[in-house]
Parts: sequence; C-alpha cells; structure tokens
Amino acid sequence: PKPGEGKWDAVHREIHAVRNAVGILDATTLGKIDIQGPDAAKLLNWVYTNKWDLLKVGRCRYGLMCGEDGMIFDDGVTARLGENHYLMHTTTSNAAHVLGWLEEWLQTEWPEMQVFCASVTEQYATVNLAGPNARALLASLTEMDISPEAFPFMTWREGTVAGLPARVFRVSFTGELSYEINVAASYGMDLWNACVTAGEKFGLVPFGTEALHVLRAEKGYIAVGQDTDGTVTPDDLGMGGLVSKKKDFLGKRSLSRADMTVPERRQFVGLLTTDAQELLPEGAHIVERVLPKPPMKTLGHVTSSYYSPTLGRSIALAMLENGRAKLGEPVRLPLKDGRTVTATVTNPVFFDPEGKRLHG
Repeated sequence: PKPGEGKWDAVHREIHAVRNAVGILDATTLGKIDIQGPDAAKLLNWVYTNKWDLLKVGRCRYGLMCGEDGMIFDDGVTARLGENHYLMHTTTSNAAHVLGWLEEWLQTEWPEMQVFCASVTEQYATVNLAGPNARALLASLTEMDISPEAFPFMTWREGTVAGLPARVFRVSFTGELSYEINVAASYGMDLWNACVTAGEKFGLVPFGTEALHVLRAEKGYIAVGQDTDGTVTPDDLGMGGLVSKKKDFLGKRSLSRADMTVPERRQFVGLLTTDAQELLPEGAHIVERVLPKPPMKTLGHVTSSYYSPTLGRSIALAMLENGRAKLGEPVRLPLKDGRTVTATVTNPVFFDPEGKRLHG
C-alpha cells in the first residue's frame, strides 16, 4: 500500500493498472516440471484429459489433470520446447504433488516409458507483464519480433530480454495481453529492475496475488483447490470440451460412471448479488429454502468472492446443483449474522466474455 492506502485500496489500484495500463507480477513460485524423452507426449496424453500428439514446437496448451476417480486435481499450461521436450506448469501449491504423481506412474505402471521428469521450479525466475501496454513495454526491452502475427497467444519464444537470455510465454491468467518471462533464477532481480525502470513511462504498477485472484475471477478462471475441492469433474466446470473422446487417460473410466452425469451434480456458475455492494462470504451456502435455523438443504456454496473495481460491484463464483440450467434465476444464501442475501445465477465470465483483450 502507498501512504494513506488500506490493503484493498492498494489491490484495487493494482487491478486498475492491469486493466488499463500494465502490471508486473512475480510469478516465480509457479510450478515448473521439465519433461524429456521420446515418450514425453505419450505421458502427457495419459495424465491430461486432452490430446497432446499434434502440439507443435513453439506452442503451448492448457490441460486438466484428473485423479483415477475422474476428479480434477490440477491444471496448467504446458509448452513444447523441442521434439521430445516439454515444460509443464502446475499450480504453485501442487508442484510437488504433480511431480510425485508423474513419477508414481512412470516407476510403478509404465517403467518401459522413455521419459524423465525434473522439477525446475527454483531454477527459473518468472516475471509476468500483463495489461494493454504489456507489448509496448516488452518491445522496449527486446529485439525479438513480438508482433501479434509473429508471437500469437499460446506460443512461446526464446531470445533476450533486458540483455538476459530468456524464454517468453504468451499466456494469461488475468484475461489481459500478457507475457511470462523466464530467466535463470540468478537473473531474476536484474530482470525485475529492468522491467520496473522501463515500465515507468507505460504506467507500470507491481501487483500481487490478491489482485491476481480478483482479475482471474472477473474472467471466470478457476483456482484449483479453491473453486475445486476434489469432487469436481471437467464437465462440472463447463470444460467438457477439454475431455478427449479419442484417447484414454487417467480418470476417463471414472467419468463414465452414471453418477457423473446426473442433473444433481454441482456446476460452476457466477453469482451477482441483488445489492451490488454486498460481498458474499466464501463458503456461504445456497439453500433450497430458508428456514428459521439449520438444518437446511444446501444446493451449493460460494467458492470465490471479491469486490470487482473493474465492474464496480461484487462478484462471486460458486458450485450450484444443476447450475447451468439455472442461469438468470434468483438464489438465496443465509449468512451467519442472520441475514439472507439474494443473488442471480450468471455465467462465471463477468468481464470480456469474448476474450478479445488477451489477444491484444
């Protein structure tokens, strides 16, 4: 916070900078697993729900990872660095879990696979530039061709940034034009300082994970472990299109169980409170009927809730029984203080639903 600012004043200032100018985030803690070997694509096909055979060198792809029970336990973007070389990005808190998951299958079930995995999370510092001015700022620090035609969304390029050897990924967790710059960990501070200095004329503002969570919620992007809890399938999230029908993968058999497609399953939706300034508490229950006291039948719960300075109102994400069939309908949430709040069920994407901004 700047002098005179409270925590949320600072967060909102950071959000405005990312939406209207450019922000810089230290994303070094993001999990990174280096995967190499002639069977690397085969491994990815097994652990992700979508297909990886045809991903070209220089491109990135988003993937969902399920347990044997068909429930999502991680997601992330993996890039193809070479013919038999990939870099997998995982949720920060799941980096060790995912590496252990890969090794468990490679060592106990598929020892014949020629593929090796190594954690490189601490080997790279990652600086994320996000916002409408991100391309102009990066262009001032590199001689790489970063035009939209030469460097489209979901690709990566290698070159120098601020004179440092770097690998740059054009991916986004904010919904804005965004670049993630990887350099050797020992160059992290040099890269950060160079970006901050060059960014002054572009309105650069450092932003943190509090702002990042509001930004991603405005776009309806999930946070694994917050919007999911080990009972959520890809279809529950509205991501059934990422589940391949042409290949097998870990968890596929479980997804064919009858219970996985019943209308009573909870689905990922957005909530807009009737009072735009009312902030729902995370974990608040959506109930079928409000009674004077518990127990009440719950239809779902709030997974993420924030005040959005971009929209000038509160927003929330929730898992709701048969939620996609209830878009536009009112729901009620009894709170701990005795009040009952009403909200409308909406699409979880509150901002830029066409995704135009991240394509720059």
